[in-house]
Parts: sequence; structure tokens; C-alpha cells
Amino acid sequence: MTNKFFQLIGGDADIGSSKLFWIGFVIVVVLFCLYPTQVSEFRASNVAYYLLNIPLGLGIALLWGYCGVLSFGHVAYFGIAGYTYGIIAGNMAGNAYGPMVGVLGGLVASIIVAGVFAYFVFYARVREWIIPILTLVLTLILETFLGQTAGYQWRVGSVLLGGYNGMTGIPAFQIGSFVFMGYSFYYFCLIIVLACYVGLRMLLNSNFGQVVIAIREDPLRTEMLGYDIRARQWLVFVLSAVLASVSGLLYVQWGQYITPSQVGLYAAALPIIWAAVGGRTSLLAVVIATIVLNWVTYTLSSQGNQAAMVIIGTALVVTMLFFPRGIVIMVAEWLGQISNRNKPVDKVSAHE
Repeated sequence: MTNKFFQLIGGDADIGSSKLFWIGFVIVVVLFCLYPTQVSEFRASNVAYYLLNIPLGLGIALLWGYCGVLSFGHVAYFGIAGYTYGIIAGNMAGNAYGPMVGVLGGLVASIIVAGVFAYFVFYARVREWIIPILTLVLTLILETFLGQTAGYQWRVGSVLLGGYNGMTGIPAFQIGSFVFMGYSFYYFCLIIVLACYVGLRMLLNSNFGQVVIAIREDPLRTEMLGYDIRARQWLVFVLSAVLASVSGLLYVQWGQYITPSQVGLYAAALPIIWAAVGGRTSLLAVVIATIVLNWVTYTLSSQGNQAAMVIIGTALVVTMLFFPRGIVIMVAEWLGQISNRNKPVDKVSAHE
């Protein structure tokens, strides 16, 4: 069992499988764990914002990078989960189990919508270039609808949807009487991110993951080998939607509000940029790019600087021109080549 675990987590589906990599990985995790002890709750909360976006980025990497299906509207599931949580938890305000019921409701709502949408897309054999358009249409329809829900008539129980002003006063997550705020919410996000990364890495190194990668490379040949590629594409799509939902749930618990702009065109483009800049065929690359680009965006926006999107767009153009497989991936390959050059040559091999 132990060997199987290490084979799954240390496989070659993602960059980094050496002993040195895992030592560095553990060190970075420890530093993230120690970070809140050195900063204020406000700064820890800011970093929690960078972390909570990682599941959304991982969902795009899974669907686009590993399965070969581009979704330009996965923030729809981010919004569905967030609004559903706000409605359920808001109507159960004062009930210690309200937030947990809200989380379950948000995940179920996203799974239902994603499952129905993916069924018609994949089993109808919609062409690959049309899928991004359909997913974008879905999220723009959702944004338009939510933007028109201003007024007291748009009420679900005691919760107002709020139109373009959004839903406010959303309860924070809690288990029993313990409410996740500040430092505790930071660690909550960190644990979820680590679980998502390790779980996805194991999944992609499994037989199922290898078939998913084969579908990306050659769907026709994979289908001819007897695999039901539609079922696997459907499952990957739903799983990626669940990851987007996790980010949506964490977001509304972090800020205790959500607006229609969170499912708009700008929001829809961001996870695509994270995946493209980091390298969509690597989970770790997307994690790094998500943290860095969110830090840039949040820092500039909080200072009133309007150049955030210009910088993010420039990073995307530079990536497409000079790092087509992603900056993080190509830098990692470059460092690997340097490391291999510096390795001593075996004397026997050299003599032969």
C-alpha cells in the first residue's frame, strides 16, 4: 500500500519527482505553515486569497492541460457554488450547521449543472473548438441574469441576490462553534489546496489519469483501444467544475460577499491565463503561476493601480511568443538540463 502511494504521488504526470524536489516541496509547505506566525491576520488573509484561487486553476489544468478540452467559462461553477452557499447559509444564519449544509448545497448544484452541460457537450460529440464558446456563453448568461436581480423581489427566503451590487453578509464557514476567520481560515485554505494538489497528482499518475492523457494526445486511437472516452471526458469536466466550486466556496467565506462580476468575462479569462503562463500540462506550474499572478493583480489593485490587467495580458503575450508550453515548465526544463550537464560522467561509460 505504501509503495503504491509513493508510485502515484511521485509519478511523471507532473514536473518534479526526484528526492531533491520533494525535499524542496516539504520545505516550502513548512514555510507556508510558519508564515502566519510572522505576519498580521490581515496579511495572512491576503495570502489566503491567493491560495483559494488555486483549486480553480487546477481544474483548468486538469481539463485543458491533461484532457485537452478548453473551458472558457469555468467561473460559472465558481459563481453557482458561491451563490448557493450564500443562499443556504444566509437562510440558516445562527445555525451552526448552516455553513456545512451550504457547502454541500453549493457542490451539489455545481455538479448537477456541470453534469448536464457536459453530457450534452460530449455525448453529442460537439467539436472541440465549439466547447470554449459554449462554456463562455454559459458564464455570460449567468452574469447577465445575476446582474438583473436587483430589488426586493429577487429574494430567496431572507437572502437578497443583490443584482450588480452582489450578495453581502454571507456567513463565514464554521464547524460547530468554531468559526474559520483570519489565521484559521488561512490554514483551512492551505490544507484544501494541498489535498487538491496531492489528490490530482495521484489521480493523473493512476491508470485513469494515463487514459485521460491519451485522450488528449489522440482521442480516436484511445477510443479504438476500447476506452469510453466520452465517459472519461464527462467525469473530468465534472471534477474540474467541483474544483472551481471549491474556489467559489472559499471565496464567499473569505470576503463574505459575491457579485456577478465574479463570473464575468474578465474573471473567466484569468484562470486561462494562469494555466497558460505557468504551463497547463503541469499542476505545480499552474499552482505557482496562480499564486504569483494573483499576488500581482491583488497588490496593484489594492494600491489603486489600473495596470494589473495590462501586466497580466503582457505576461500572456510573452508566454505565447517565447514560452509556448508555459514559463514555469520551460524554466524547470532549462534548470534540469543545466543539472544534467553538471553531473559527473561515469568513467566506464566515458572510456567505452
